[in-house]
Amino acid sequence: MRPAVQTRPIVELKSVSRAYGSRLAVDEVDLALHPGELTFLVGPSGAGKTTLLRLINREIRPTRGQVKVDGIMAHAIKASRVAELRRRVGVVFQDYKLLPRLTAMENVAFGLQVADLRVSDDEARERALDALEAVGLGDRGKAFPNQLSGGQQQRVAIARAVVAQPPVLIADEPTGNLDQDTAWEIMDLFEDIAAWGTAVLVATHNVDIVTRLQRRVVTLVHGRLVRDQPAGQTGRMAWLATS
Repeated sequence: MRPAVQTRPIVELKSVSRAYGSRLAVDEVDLALHPGELTFLVGPSGAGKTTLLRLINREIRPTRGQVKVDGIMAHAIKASRVAELRRRVGVVFQDYKLLPRLTAMENVAFGLQVADLRVSDDEARERALDALEAVGLGDRGKAFPNQLSGGQQQRVAIARAVVAQPPVLIADEPTGNLDQDTAWEIMDLFEDIAAWGTAVLVATHNVDIVTRLQRRVVTLVHGRLVRDQPAGQTGRMAWLATS
């Protein structure tokens, strides 16, 4: 379990813009994420949500501005340090991205060993089983992805994302392929992960989850951050107005 929530931001974006040709996908965004905070990233399709997540994970560089992740200047580091940064960021996708020929345990263990080449096979298996236990799949370690439901596959993907205990977790529409009941189960996991002290940023279109959980909500429209609502102040009409 991680230490208590700190006040220092773990992710900082300062005047960040990202252009694709003449189109600005992200436009002068300032954003800080703190340990132990679950934040929703919302906005209409094409608003720049996925681009913002990719900037945090250093899949792309900003056209302008600074991106700092756990003390690393992501916008400025050399390619040789990108792997070091990505060890600090767990990533969850809408379509799970599990390796079909590996079991649940092997998928999680593989993710850990990619993050840290020093981890032995035995340690990777032990930590993978612990991570699966934490997401409620301790008894499905030997199952292959095609033997698991969509919700179970997403739980495996979450276990893979957090097995290395990254200080930051980003998720891009993680409930998009799930029914509403299963989506709530996945969000319960994200709340647990934030409670460990991880900064969790979830891009989503799920109106019910956003309005009912009453967590911090950051809204992008045409690449600009137009609203940053603190936890407990999420209004349904404010969210719908930007959908």
